[in-house]
Amino acid sequence: MAALPEGPPTLLTPQGWRRRSPRWLSPPLPRRGRPRSPTAASEAGAPHDRQTLLAVLQFLRQSNLREAEEALRREARLLEEAVAGSGAPGEVDGAGTEAASALLSRVTASAPGSTAPDPPGTGASGATIVSGSTSVGNVAVEDQPDVSAVLSAYNQQGDPTMYEEYYSGLKHFIECSLDCHRAELSQLFYPLFVHMYLELVYNQHENEAKSFFEKFHGDQECYYQDDLRVLSSLTKKEHMKGNETMLDFRTSKFVLRISRDSYQLLKRHLQEKQNNQIWNIVQEHLYIDIFDGMPRSKQQIDAMVGSLAGEAKREANKSKVFFGLLKEPEIEVPLDDEDEEGENEEGKPKKKKPKKDSIGSKSKKQDPNLDKIMNMKETTKRVRLGPDCLPSICFYTFLNAYQGLTAVDVTDDSSLIAGGFADSTVRVWSVTPKKLRSVKQASDLNLIDKESDDVLERIMDEKTASELKILYGHSGPVYGASFSPDRNYLLSSSEDGTVRLWSLQTFTCLVGYKGHNYPVWDTQFSPYGYYFVSGGHDRVARLWATDHYQPLRIFAGHLADVNCTRFHPNSNYVATGSADRTVRLWDVLNGNCVRIFTGHKGPIHSLTFSPNGRFLATGATDGRVLLWDIGHGLMVGELKGHTDTVCSLRFSRDGEILASGSMDNTVRLWDAIKAFEDLETDDFTTATGHINLPENSQELLLGTYMTKSTPVVHLHFTRRNLVLAAGAYSPQ
Repeated sequence: MAALPEGPPTLLTPQGWRRRSPRWLSPPLPRRGRPRSPTAASEAGAPHDRQTLLAVLQFLRQSNLREAEEALRREARLLEEAVAGSGAPGEVDGAGTEAASALLSRVTASAPGSTAPDPPGTGASGATIVSGSTSVGNVAVEDQPDVSAVLSAYNQQGDPTMYEEYYSGLKHFIECSLDCHRAELSQLFYPLFVHMYLELVYNQHENEAKSFFEKFHGDQECYYQDDLRVLSSLTKKEHMKGNETMLDFRTSKFVLRISRDSYQLLKRHLQEKQNNQIWNIVQEHLYIDIFDGMPRSKQQIDAMVGSLAGEAKREANKSKVFFGLLKEPEIEVPLDDEDEEGENEEGKPKKKKPKKDSIGSKSKKQDPNLDKIMNMKETTKRVRLGPDCLPSICFYTFLNAYQGLTAVDVTDDSSLIAGGFADSTVRVWSVTPKKLRSVKQASDLNLIDKESDDVLERIMDEKTASELKILYGHSGPVYGASFSPDRNYLLSSSEDGTVRLWSLQTFTCLVGYKGHNYPVWDTQFSPYGYYFVSGGHDRVARLWATDHYQPLRIFAGHLADVNCTRFHPNSNYVATGSADRTVRLWDVLNGNCVRIFTGHKGPIHSLTFSPNGRFLATGATDGRVLLWDIGHGLMVGELKGHTDTVCSLRFSRDGEILASGSMDNTVRLWDAIKAFEDLETDDFTTATGHINLPENSQELLLGTYMTKSTPVVHLHFTRRNLVLAAGAYSPQ
């Protein structure tokens, strides 16, 4: 089917946009302004620490902060002459040395020994941030920006060339540790590498930063290569100010899940080596989720890591999720047709109905019920799929699209197909013999008898009948399209930042929803209509109602673009897939995030729920399809086979087959029943995340179907379980 006018339009894919990441609402205080960690405090006799202490006292005196100065002196038991006799921060006499050591030792003694990094708002040595002040032991020091700047300046006098030695020492320790601990501790390499590099760049040690990057970037896991490519472009402090992704990485917590034994081993090593630099980064920039039990294997860790912010905290997936389906209302049959009610309930063919009433003789009030009855008819003819009975696949190829096809959707009854294009248009085709007709003009509608039984047929203008309707209104490529369940409306989302609602009776735009500030990558109608969700480049998803101009909910939490959205079958939850390589499940009623799934190694572009609502399948640019148990919050399967981005996923109507479509020009069918049987969901697995994924992708793969040169961008199962696929022909 011809799709576009002459001239190849330019397609701006989501990957082409600069990804933006959200900032935390309350970023941690600058690390240099915080009290030192227990390890750092143990070096109380170091001249560097004594200089810092005396510098603070001098600053307090110069700022005329007598009370703070006296409090600090009393705590350190310093004499007045200790500072008065010193001409500069570096000139320290014997009394000052002993007093400074006494102060730092007292601070160390008062700091509680923690077994895990401090939670947000807590300093490295038990210093708690309270209303802009820092409490160290029993001494309260006002945390002003100037003080932080002074401390930062003095702490920066350390040798930046030691960074390579610190990192090499930790690397050697981890590589020489026992096998059971090595895999877990190796998770530290990437976040430490990034933070140490950014710290060198931030403090303008450009040559040292370049040397550090060149020496250690090859040690990182392959799935972080895209992030490292961005990191390598940051060579000056000014570059960091303009790169929000790296700024957010520096101010947010990277989550690592480590066993208690491995963590104690790491902590003991850093304390023995007095490796302050790495310990401070661990304390302030990492969140270590400690669990009791056996350490995880390399395979178990690789299955779960890879996202922009590390793994999900275990507590994030402990909320109860009600994934049960809603009870379908009983179908009301026309009052004058009581004999057919019994037949409908038994699911038998209803051949008398078309004979008694023509298609156009139904009143407007009975039209929704007619659609449900037709649905039941189709259900009785549904093919039971399985390994021995695979579905037929009908592929709709868009010709002359010049790679400009950016979105596709098919109605539930498989009668209409819509395509969004890079030339800002939305095109709707009828794939049945029935042509598309618009409603007559208002002047002609006044002549129609509104009380007649066939009023729905009379209002349609036969002169407008055609197989294709083109909808104009967007001012940028259309990246998302979604039909309403009743086929009366169509949603489209665009680069222009708007979501538009189109009438399929008049083929005009009814509403333009303006809430996103950047391109909107996807939009999706609720299974019951009325509500819809959208996600875009502004890193949030929004819940809308068709009769409200403003969003009802804003789902914020992703660190990068929201590429795809999907409603749960019961409409109580929304799943979002993001370029931060995570999937989140949101509660529609209260807007809370109830699940965070990590494991993909690339941006996520497709989502689908199983018909029973228990499972979720996700596809990404890494070519893998991951399966998730929503109730337990666990990954339960991994399907390997695609060699490019998985653009579309869909379960069959009975949930027995999972179909996946990819940019590698293939459609693959997987045995969903076998993939979900005998799941390991015992208490230990749920509590620690010790998942054991079977390597059974080839056993689950039921068939691979190649196209000539057409990436598969959409899949759909008809009511009879026939597969409809769609994509734009891409000549080599």
